[in-house]
Amino acid sequence: MKNIIYLFIFLIAFTSISQSIQKTNEKSKEAVSKAKDSPQNFAFQKGEWLKFKMSYSNFLNAGFSTMEVRETTNNQKEAFHILGKGKSTGIVGLFFNVKDDYQTFMYKESMLPYRFIRKIDEGGYTKDEEILFNHDKNEATVKNYKHNTVDKHPIGNDIQDLLSSLYFLRNQNLTDLEVGDEIELKMFIDKEVTNFKLRFLGKEVVKTKFGKVKSLKFKPMVQAGRVFKEQESLTIWISDDDNKIPLLIKASLAVGSLRADLDEFKGLAHPFNIIF
Repeated sequence: MKNIIYLFIFLIAFTSISQSIQKTNEKSKEAVSKAKDSPQNFAFQKGEWLKFKMSYSNFLNAGFSTMEVRETTNNQKEAFHILGKGKSTGIVGLFFNVKDDYQTFMYKESMLPYRFIRKIDEGGYTKDEEILFNHDKNEATVKNYKHNTVDKHPIGNDIQDLLSSLYFLRNQNLTDLEVGDEIELKMFIDKEVTNFKLRFLGKEVVKTKFGKVKSLKFKPMVQAGRVFKEQESLTIWISDDDNKIPLLIKASLAVGSLRADLDEFKGLAHPFNIIF
């Protein structure tokens, strides 16, 4: 079961990414960039809390992941403080105990992160680091508290971190997307910049524990070989409303499969439209 829980926490944050850099078509760029030219109308708000139930091969309970939105300020600027936590449970927890803590701090005005915290303990593999983003200098300072090191890295413009990427994407205008369109953003992970690409597959009605929900279906481009069966083994459904919350995530692994289902929610910024 090694890497399964760790992997799924990344799935929740849309962070199982492709290592190849590919161009986004102009239509997708235009659709995603529209939010920058329009008044702020956030897809989420302070107090939003989401819980996801994770299962392995459709029957084995693997754990839970939660995401919570708070508010804060930095340099007299309003910001969001978002917390993502994951924990293994049941049989998986007995053989491979996982306890992960991800936090991002992002300015409301620009939707760019200025601080990222990553504390993980996965079957004895630990990581404790903090990343400080300086967007004026296009530089990221990585503080590794486990090894007591501090490194600086160039990042370029409009960089997101592992967790801020999800909330940035949720806040984009997706109404003009057509089947086959692709969204791409730059992400700083493990001391390097990589491109995250998301392909729009169309609209579907998804059955959830709350009822049927209209959704937008996406397929992130992921790295094949080490964990996934192929480059396009991951599929994500998000609500087709102003919240754009993840409803369901499925992944075909080299051995078995993995899925996450929205299990609980509260504090949504907009109505959650359920088809009974």
